[in-house]
Amino acid sequence: MTQTVALTGATGFIGSHIVEKLLAAGFQVRALTRSPANLEKKAGLTWVRGSLEDERSLQTLVSGADIVVHCAGQVRGKNSYTFTSANIDGSLRLLNAAEESAHCKRYLFISSLAARHPQLSWYAQSKASAEKALVSKASSVSIGIFRPTAVYGPRDKELRPVFAWLLRGLLPQTGSSSTQLSFLHVYDFAEAVLKWIEADVDNSHPYELCDGQPSGYRWKDLQQIGQRVRQKPVKVLNIPLPLLKTIATLSTQVSRLTGKEPMLTQSKIGELTHIDWSATNDKITQSIGWTPNIPLERALRDGLF
Repeated sequence: MTQTVALTGATGFIGSHIVEKLLAAGFQVRALTRSPANLEKKAGLTWVRGSLEDERSLQTLVSGADIVVHCAGQVRGKNSYTFTSANIDGSLRLLNAAEESAHCKRYLFISSLAARHPQLSWYAQSKASAEKALVSKASSVSIGIFRPTAVYGPRDKELRPVFAWLLRGLLPQTGSSSTQLSFLHVYDFAEAVLKWIEADVDNSHPYELCDGQPSGYRWKDLQQIGQRVRQKPVKVLNIPLPLLKTIATLSTQVSRLTGKEPMLTQSKIGELTHIDWSATNDKITQSIGWTPNIPLERALRDGLF
């Protein structure tokens, strides 16, 4: 029997790849969006107008759905309320709708590796709090939690400029040279979502996801990867913490003028300069059999970013 997945964040970078993966696997997808009129129509895909603030639209979204995949989230913001409202309150509204539907049985929350260190930023705190709230409040719906590291790939707007500069010969470095970074290609991430759905596991323990690089990447590793791919030198440009803080202050001030939420804030600096973002796939591999296929060097070499 064909299953129906209710998906939030479908118009975003990661969510759009999840839509494609689910449709290709034969699932019916109901996707939440604020503006469905201008979106592409595909067989098996139903757009539902609404938002995480609108309880009625969430009820419509989950109507008849077997599974919820909650991919939408706030990654930019000038204060903690912005993240709390979207990442905690919105996630709980969606859970309430799923439980009231009396049909939906599983809910996959796309969290972040940042939730491992909630003290680092407003974003990290909101994701960690949302995880706890969903697990504690769920009754008839089983909660799953993914903690992906930095996800990149086609249609990404955040990491693409960094990798593009790397392949031009310049690598901006934030934080210590001994920092451990990790990455995950969006194709592998979408495959993990599909595997979780098909495995039908019932486990609320957070799964970390990365590309499998042992102990992650240090800045020197990224420099060497860039040099091998472009076959030319790469210069590392260290960005001092005082300069990073100044840029964050300017970014916040500009956001007040433009009305857009800033990406870089004083709060976000805690994430950017944290020394250990390594991750392990051990738990998710053991549980659902997922393993990544695209290491960073291959992605850069093949233009998959």
